[in-house]
Amino acid sequence: MTAAELMPIHYHINDRFLVERGRTNYWGYNTLGFFAPDPRYAAAGPNWAVQEFKSMVRTLHAAGIEVILDVVYNHTAEADHLGPTLSMRGVDNAAYYRLGTDPRHYVDFTGCGNSLNVSHPCVLKLIMDSLRYWVSEMHVDGFRFDLCSALARQLFEVDRLGAFFDIIHQDPVISQVKLIAEPWDLGPGGYQVGNFPVLWTEWNGKYRDCVRRFWKGDGGTVAELATRLSGSSDLYQKTSRKPSASLNFVTCHDGFTLCDLVSYQYKHNEVNGENNRDGTDQNDSWNCGVEGPTDDKSITALRRRQQRNFLATLLLSQGVPMLLAGDELGRTQLGNNNAYCQDSPLTWLNWDLASDQRELLDFVRGLIRLRTQNPVFRRRHFFQGRPIRGLEVKDIYWLTPAGTEMSDQDWNTGYARCLGMGLVGSQIDETDAQGEPIVNDSFLILINANDDRVSFRLAARVQDQNWELMFDTSSAKMTPQILGRLAEYPLQARSVAVLTHKS
Repeated sequence: MTAAELMPIHYHINDRFLVERGRTNYWGYNTLGFFAPDPRYAAAGPNWAVQEFKSMVRTLHAAGIEVILDVVYNHTAEADHLGPTLSMRGVDNAAYYRLGTDPRHYVDFTGCGNSLNVSHPCVLKLIMDSLRYWVSEMHVDGFRFDLCSALARQLFEVDRLGAFFDIIHQDPVISQVKLIAEPWDLGPGGYQVGNFPVLWTEWNGKYRDCVRRFWKGDGGTVAELATRLSGSSDLYQKTSRKPSASLNFVTCHDGFTLCDLVSYQYKHNEVNGENNRDGTDQNDSWNCGVEGPTDDKSITALRRRQQRNFLATLLLSQGVPMLLAGDELGRTQLGNNNAYCQDSPLTWLNWDLASDQRELLDFVRGLIRLRTQNPVFRRRHFFQGRPIRGLEVKDIYWLTPAGTEMSDQDWNTGYARCLGMGLVGSQIDETDAQGEPIVNDSFLILINANDDRVSFRLAARVQDQNWELMFDTSSAKMTPQILGRLAEYPLQARSVAVLTHKS
């Protein structure tokens, strides 16, 4: 099922320091009202916000698209001890907020001045009532919880068995919708990727970091890349979760766009008015040789190929892919990796596409078709890595460029930047809705992050297959090509090639 994950639509206000600078909180992570859609998003005027939201949900559902809300229950717009008193602070400050040793100040796990006191019954009731409202009355299909580790802090440490999870898991309404955690906050021990309980999907930050480092050209990444490509079983299998618990992403609203990830080595947030101090410095980006815009055709071609590499990696990985809106169009924010206060053409989507943008959009559409039409890319269970169904064929295999299966030494080679991933369509070991075995074509994904071309030799047992090239990211075209029997494939520098044959 396809879903649109919306950034916060709850009623929010602009931070005081932004108002003083003449800017707005464009992203909306400054919630004041957890039950109200922000009237500024209503086209017909503020009185129509609820009706328009419901109409939007109905329209998306009719198109087969679910609606997931990004919800911010970790803090409120009342900010720190100097912030405005608007609601909860005036009602019962000590009940609604986590107070420090000096009760005049707040414990801040969020970087926004305060943290809601989720250990208090009235706060838990507020959150649950809000969640039920958006499901029962507004008919949304799930939630992405911003800085979810802050909600898991029963006392101070992150506790994935805390009251917040207990209440959600037993709730007959909320436990039935999609629950997505941003599995970190800014407090001690807040990075909790892989540690959330059953029923939860997580933004897989380890996937993002590994894939970025690999395509940047860092050595020592192929072993982890293989784990991320195959669904991150190291993170989710131990809690009896499935590959769908891994929400894979390369970019999100917070950070570089995909175009900027391959165009900038450093953040450029000067327009935010904070002397470029805001936003992360840890981007794992590579500008392909020149910082920012360039007329060098070789660099622009490499950047476009790198974008295709990232997109192909994302859409063909096991788990749930998340695509940042605009990445399919090559949208740029001119190196701004923290554009939360920019309500301007810098952050808007421009649908007047140049030829290279239309080319990228067609490529993404082709990737999505390939993924949706082939269940081998959407397995419900983790790979077993061994022969099944009585056949001497593994459900997944990994190749070196020499055509041999990866050994422990190959996995641990620091300079390795090239590998092949074989997915055997006859070994899916799952059934469809009618109880029939799911059988698919087999695929071989060849990945090369080297600066040089590699003659990738196919394993001896598959050289006699009639191979078809689905695509090669060295070209933007998604036109399949019959190759026939194949001993080796000329894998271009910094590229992905996907080959297939009948199982």
